[in-house]
Order: sequence, then structure tokens, then C-alpha cells
Amino acid sequence: MSAAPSPTVALPPPDHAQRSRSLLRYVALLAVAVVMLYPLLWLVGASFKTNSEIFTEVGFWPSRFDFGAYAKGWKTSTEYTFATYFLNSFLITIPRIAVTVVSCVLVAYAFARFDFWGKKFLFAVMVGTMMLPLIVLRLPQYLMFKELGWLDTYLPLILPSAFATDTFFVFLLVQFLRGIPRDMEEAALIDGCNALQMLLYIIVPLLKPAIISVVVFQFIWTMNDFMGPLIYLASVEKYPVSLALKMSIGATEEVEWANVIAISVVALIPSVVVFFMAQKHFIEGAASSGIKG
Repeated sequence: MSAAPSPTVALPPPDHAQRSRSLLRYVALLAVAVVMLYPLLWLVGASFKTNSEIFTEVGFWPSRFDFGAYAKGWKTSTEYTFATYFLNSFLITIPRIAVTVVSCVLVAYAFARFDFWGKKFLFAVMVGTMMLPLIVLRLPQYLMFKELGWLDTYLPLILPSAFATDTFFVFLLVQFLRGIPRDMEEAALIDGCNALQMLLYIIVPLLKPAIISVVVFQFIWTMNDFMGPLIYLASVEKYPVSLALKMSIGATEEVEWANVIAISVVALIPSVVVFFMAQKHFIEGAASSGIKG
């Protein structure tokens, strides 16, 4: 006995309107991507151009590819190369990231998981400091560090972060912690974990995406910081890349802009590498901390 033929299922016709909407969406995204990436492409292309080409041509494609600007820009007009300035930038950035992560995690943990007198008031004050322009703090901070004898050192650029002064990061971590259920913490508490053990073995692993977001933000912001080193550093051998780039633009002679632009491209590489290495966790942490409260 032969089996009955299975009934044919009629497939719905393709939704042309939906396809058109998707196509328009991708075209719009591509247009926005081109607008956002064009300055970066122009920067890379300009590093191979002469001064006349930089100021007369709008296109980013150079007429020739000559890496001489990278070699000349790297040497600088001082006795130091940009290797020294990159090392100085890392001597500021890496310790600052370390103290920022430790201090901000501790403060965020206290705000998110403990009840204490004045908690809401202190949190409101902390959030309010994010609205405070940094320029109003420059003079009192400078006078304080001058009295401490810390001028022309890296301490004024690093030590404030050890006291969770980067309140944006504290707020980001608090928001992330509020979205984490307390089931594992309660189980660990029953097993005899104290608050510090719970932070190290339970909270910190769960906070990994948010901590990576803090690392990426702090790395980029510190590498690009210009005002801080300009105010506190006086010795050329201690300059970070941001100041060295400005110093390479001489005021008394014609500037070889290709050399400056070439080193600007090189200065972007560490931030781009850090971002792409942490891209997955960075996006996850930024999204989670932003939608949960």
C-alpha cells in the first residue's frame, strides 16, 4: 500500500516592501559609515602627501606612497624620538587604568550592595560632579599639587584616579551591578564568604564586561589627554605623545604637515588595537550598563 502524498505547502510571496526597507536601511548605514570614516581615511592618505597636496586636494588617495614622512616624524626635532613619548604615555596610562579599576569597583560595590547612612545623598553628589566642568578644578588642584611638590611628575595625572574621581566609571559600574541578580551572592554568603571574598570571586567575574569598558574608555581618554600633561609637566623628556605632537608643530618654521599627520596616525594605533581587542566585551558592558538601572 503506497503512502499518501504529502500535501504541498504554498509559500507566501516575498515581501517586496520589507526588502525595500532593508535595502534603504543598509544604504543609509553605509552612507553614515562613509561620512564617519572619511576623515580617518583622509588622515591616512594625507600622511603620504606634500603640503601643497594636503591643502589643495580633497580626495584621500595620494599620488604616491612614500613612507618618508613616518621616518622623519618619528625622529622629531628634539633629542628624543617618539619611542620616548609613547613610553611616557604608557607610564601614565597603565598605572592610571589600574588604580581607576580598583577604586571605581570598590566604590560602585559599596553603592550597589550596601546600605549606609547618607547613601542616597552621597550618590546624588557623585552624579552631580559629572556635571561639573573640569576646568573649575584645575586651579585648586594645581595649587594643591604644587604644595605637595608633585609638579613635573606623573603623580597629578595618576593619583586622583586612585580615589574614584572618575565618577562616570563609578556610575557605569553601579548601573551594571544593579542589573545582576543577587542569587549567587546570597549562596556565597550562606557558604561563609565575607564581603571582600564575595567581591573578588563573585562580583568581579560578573563585572568583566563593564570593567573592560572602563579600561577602554580610560585608555583612550588618557592617551588623548592634552590639558593635564600641559599643566603639570615641564620637562620635555617626560612629555606624552599628545604634547609631543603639538611640540612638533613649530611656530617659527614651515611645518611639514605630512610628518605630523603620519605620527598622528601612529598615535591612533594603540587606541584602535585596544578597542578591537576588547570590542565584544566593551559593547556588551556599555549596552548592559545603559539599559539596566
